[in-house]
Amino acid sequence: DNWAFLYAQRLALKQELPLHVCFCLVPKFLDATIRHYGFMLRGLQEVAEECAELNIPFHLLLGYAKDVLPAFVVEHGVGGLVTDFCPLRLPRQWVEDVRERLPEDVPFAQVDAHNIVPCWIASPKQEYSARTIRGKIHAQLPEFLTEFPPVIRHPYPPSHPAEPIAWEACYSSLQVDRTVKEVEWATPGKAAGLAVLQSFIAERLKSFSSHRNDPNKAALSNLSPWLHFGQVSTQRAILEVQKHRGKYKESVDAFVEEAVVRRELAENFCYYNENYDSVQGAYDWAQTTLKLHAKDKRPFLYELQQLEQGTTHDPLWNAAQLQMVREGKMHGFLRMYWAKKILEWTRSPEEALRFAIYLNDRYELDGRDPNGYVGKLQDGGTGWGCLWSICGIHDQGWAERAIFGKIRYMNYAGCKRKFDVGQFERRYAPGT
Repeated sequence: DNWAFLYAQRLALKQELPLHVCFCLVPKFLDATIRHYGFMLRGLQEVAEECAELNIPFHLLLGYAKDVLPAFVVEHGVGGLVTDFCPLRLPRQWVEDVRERLPEDVPFAQVDAHNIVPCWIASPKQEYSARTIRGKIHAQLPEFLTEFPPVIRHPYPPSHPAEPIAWEACYSSLQVDRTVKEVEWATPGKAAGLAVLQSFIAERLKSFSSHRNDPNKAALSNLSPWLHFGQVSTQRAILEVQKHRGKYKESVDAFVEEAVVRRELAENFCYYNENYDSVQGAYDWAQTTLKLHAKDKRPFLYELQQLEQGTTHDPLWNAAQLQMVREGKMHGFLRMYWAKKILEWTRSPEEALRFAIYLNDRYELDGRDPNGYVGKLQDGGTGWGCLWSICGIHDQGWAERAIFGKIRYMNYAGCKRKFDVGQFERRYAPGT
C-alpha cells in the first residue's frame, strides 16, 4: 500500500530491471528513543520478509542517506531512485543531500505516499484552517482515493542478493536513550496494524462520532503508531472504514474529517511554513497576544523534570502525562488540555512549546510527526498538536484573558463537564 514503491516497481518493470528497497537507519532522530526505534525496526523486519517473497532484495543501510545511498547506487549500477515524502525539515534535508550527491545520470523522483492527496497538489500555499482546505481535498479525493494495485512478485532477479541483516546487532548499535521502554499494547508491523484497523471497524467505529472525545471510552482507532511509521497506510484505513458508511455514516464522515482533512492540513502547514515547530510559525494575531501576556504572573511554575514525572498539583494533567509515559499514547482530547496547561505553568510561550514538543516526541509513539506539531491526531478524536494548543494555529482568537491572551483556554472544570475525570485519574494515578 505504498505509491512510491508501486511507482518504483512500474519503472523497473518497464525497463526490465531488478528492484531494490533500501532503508537508511540513522543512529539518532530528534528525541526518538528505543521505544520508537524498536517499533520501527520490528516493522522493518516484516517488510524485509515480504520483499524476499516478492523477489525484491531489502537492504538495511546503516548511516545517513547522503553517506550510504549514493555509494550503493554506484556500486549496484542503479538506474533510478524513488523516495517517499515527509514535510518535516530533517527528512527534506536528507532528500536534498542525496540529490546533490547522486550521479548526474540517475533520475530521482519523490512520491507523496504519506498523504492521500499529494501535499503539493492539495494546495500550492499554506492554508489558514480546515475550512479553507476542506473543499480542495474533497475535490481531489475521487482521483486519489482509489484502491491500490498490487506489488507483484518481481520477475527480474538482482545480480547480487541483499546482505543478510543482523537485526539484533542493528538494535544494539543505536545511539538512543533506552530508559523509555517499548510499549506492550502495540505490536509493530503491518499484520498487527491491520488487525487493529479491523478491531476498530468491528468494535469502536459505531461509537466514534459520539464518544471519541471521552478519554474513558474505547472509541478511537488507536492506529496512530502504525500510521506514523508507515506500517499501515492512511489510505488503506480510509478505504476500509468507508465500506461501512451505510451503517455508521456519522462516524465514517467524522473519521474521514480527522484522518484526511485535518491530517493533511497539518502536512500542509509543515510543508509551507518553515517555522512549524516554533512560536515564529504562529499567525500574527497569536504572536502579538502571546507577547502581550508573556510577562503575566503564572499561578504555578514547573521545571521540565517535574512535568516529565507528572508531579504537578493537577491530578488530571499528571494522569495524562503518565498515560503517555507508560503507553506511548495520550488520549487526543487530553493532549489539548495537557499542552495548554504547559503554556500556563512555564516561563514563556517559547519554553512551553519547547517542553511540549520534547515530551511529545520523547514519549508518544507517533511523536516527531506533523500531527504532533500542529494538527489533528491520527486516531481521530478532538486532540490537537502543540502549536494549535499553545499558538492558536488553525484556530481563531477568543476572549482575552491572563497568560493565554486570545488563545483558546481550557480548564479542569471544563473537563469535568465533558467526562468522568475521577475515573481517568484513578486509572493513571502514580504507582498504579
